Amino acid sequence: MPKMKTKSAAKKRFRTTATGKIKRACSGKNHILTKKDRKRKNRLCEGAFVDATQEKTMKTLIYNK
Repeated sequence: MPKMKTKSAAKKRFRTTATGKIKRACSGKNHILTKKDRKRKNRLCEGAFVDATQEKTMKTLIYNK
């Protein structure tokens, strides 16, 4: 049976931290920015972490060991 390939979409959208958590970007930062205040846009730049319930699934998409 051949090895499972890493999903290209997942490797572009997620990064792993040194502690093993998976970091993701926040949505809502691409368009219609005039009605969003500066504080909200700055918070969206920070990024977030993938929820613990989804971590195992995301790791299989990224690593496939």
